[in-house]
Amino acid sequence: MSPVPSREDAFKLLKKYNQTESLIKHALAVEGVMRYCARKQGADEEKWGIVGLVHDLDYEQFPDQHCTQSEAILKEHDWPEEYIRAVISHGWGICSDKEPRSEMEKVLYAIDELTGLVATTALVRPSKSVLDLTPKSVKKKWKDKRFAAGVDRSIIERGAEMLGVQVSDLILDTITGMREVAEEIGLKGSPGE
Repeated sequence: MSPVPSREDAFKLLKKYNQTESLIKHALAVEGVMRYCARKQGADEEKWGIVGLVHDLDYEQFPDQHCTQSEAILKEHDWPEEYIRAVISHGWGICSDKEPRSEMEKVLYAIDELTGLVATTALVRPSKSVLDLTPKSVKKKWKDKRFAAGVDRSIIERGAEMLGVQVSDLILDTITGMREVAEEIGLKGSPGE
């Protein structure tokens, strides 16, 4: 059985393959949401957080082999199969044929794109913060297909359906999880605003 990776090991691995600040912040945002959702469901917060942290491990250096290279890198580092499968499954239908099955995999699949929409929505607000962001504000931006056009809303909808939750509930969970890491992801806003 493979040893369970520590958060420190996961972060070092992330930094080894990713130098772009926006990718690091995205990884931290997804980790924050995964940890929040794990706690909410009474699941293993550490495992869910670590999977969220490394889900885009290969994206910067191997964008054309996304998910495939993550699998190879994690296997090379002797990561547990459960972690590897979860990382690969977040790209289901895009760069992977592994359908999300476990609750952890479904949550990752559902919130990955959504963190981008939430972050972009927060950045156009006067506060530039997730701390005062509401699901209603995100839903308003959701309807404008030109806003954060790179965010595939159909993936978010499919993820919510897999989880048996409303998109608005998923948005609330994503905002709440991102609030816990607001400073690290640059969405705490400016003092006095």
